[in-house]
Amino acid sequence: MISFGPLTRAAALAGLLFSAGAASTPALAAPADVALLKSYVGEWRGRGVLIGASQESVVCRLSLSHGNQDKVNYNGRCTLAGTTLSVAGTMAYIDANRRYEAVMSSNATFNGVAVGQKRGQNLIFNLREREKDEDGKDLNISAQIQLSSEAIQVVFEVVYVESGDSLRAEVPFSR
Repeated sequence: MISFGPLTRAAALAGLLFSAGAASTPALAAPADVALLKSYVGEWRGRGVLIGASQESVVCRLSLSHGNQDKVNYNGRCTLAGTTLSVAGTMAYIDANRRYEAVMSSNATFNGVAVGQKRGQNLIFNLREREKDEDGKDLNISAQIQLSSEAIQVVFEVVYVESGDSLRAEVPFSR
């Protein structure tokens, strides 16, 4: 079993709080799409477990606020074994792409765009990226973030391509 280093754990935490700068395309969404995004505005707290070579508790905070042009901004912070990860970003409905997007970055050099789909009154964002760890080994990173009216559920996984060893986190958030 591979021992996951601080950068790999930080990348895992980055996946827990989808994050980033502004989307590059204007968000010209239908009023219902904008209303759904804005229904998640508020303060969220989460506590979960990161499972890899060992289990560690993860404690997170996430704040969603009104942004420019029908966007929702978010800022978050997770702590794990003395490590803190801060993230910030924007979610929007991108009319030209006919989908929801969350542009992502973090203080752990984790970046990406999560694509969201509406399912009933919920939004589900999926992210799949390939990164390298601190030793240059390839990692497959996937995250699913499900937003519902009273909860946000995050499931995140990092898999070493060569060995198949993995790191998985599940964190439920509530208001």
